[in-house]
Amino acid sequence: MDFAGRLKGRRIDAVSRRGKYLWCRLDDDAAMVGHLGMSGQLLMLTPGAPDEKHLRVRISFADDGPELRFVDQRTFGGLAVTSMVPDDASGLVPDTIAHIARDLMDPRLDLDAVVRVVRRRPSGIKRVLLDQQVASGIGNIYADEALWRVQVHGDRAADRLSATQVRQVLAAAKEVMDEALEQGGTSFDSLYVNVNGESGYFDRRLNAYGREGEPCPRCGTAIRRSAFMNRSSFWCPRCQPAPRARARQHSRDG
Repeated sequence: MDFAGRLKGRRIDAVSRRGKYLWCRLDDDAAMVGHLGMSGQLLMLTPGAPDEKHLRVRISFADDGPELRFVDQRTFGGLAVTSMVPDDASGLVPDTIAHIARDLMDPRLDLDAVVRVVRRRPSGIKRVLLDQQVASGIGNIYADEALWRVQVHGDRAADRLSATQVRQVLAAAKEVMDEALEQGGTSFDSLYVNVNGESGYFDRRLNAYGREGEPCPRCGTAIRRSAFMNRSSFWCPRCQPAPRARARQHSRDG
């Protein structure tokens, strides 16, 4: 059955989130799962409000309340109706995201288990933070901000960090995301808004990300930028010294 057909007449019983995925639990034991991708927006708007240029889905409710609209300029995001499957002792999750780990704000998160997983990874700690099967929801911006706070370079091998250091990194990541939520998120342009179409202001409180050449708020050294997985990392060379192999590479390049 098509997407609209599976939703018609259904009731939303609960709304949940894990990492970057949001789902609405339906009354027939299925779920509508959403991922915003790079530019998606979920907006709650009054019926009759002008359509957005990149409107993809409009969901109306029987109580004549606000519409739920999915808008996506680049079409990397999407909505889908899927079945639910068991998820350890906590109940059910959509089958399409059963492989996604709990995020740092989940009250059921087993932090000790996450620390053990992180410390078994030989990759750089930033790469591990972005692995959604380790702990979900930490994006590129907030990983840089967390690592700046605890003065750890993103290329430091995760398996060379102590359990205490890993806990500090994870605590900083949660702290950054909590603060970002209070500010409505990080909005660099009109694509990044909340369900009411309002921009967030956490970009004004960023200490490292996007601040190449600006003085580090802690020590005054110019923030550097380096390539990272088709994106960028921002870090302070004094507060977050690069691992020795990285430093030798810089010496050869310089």
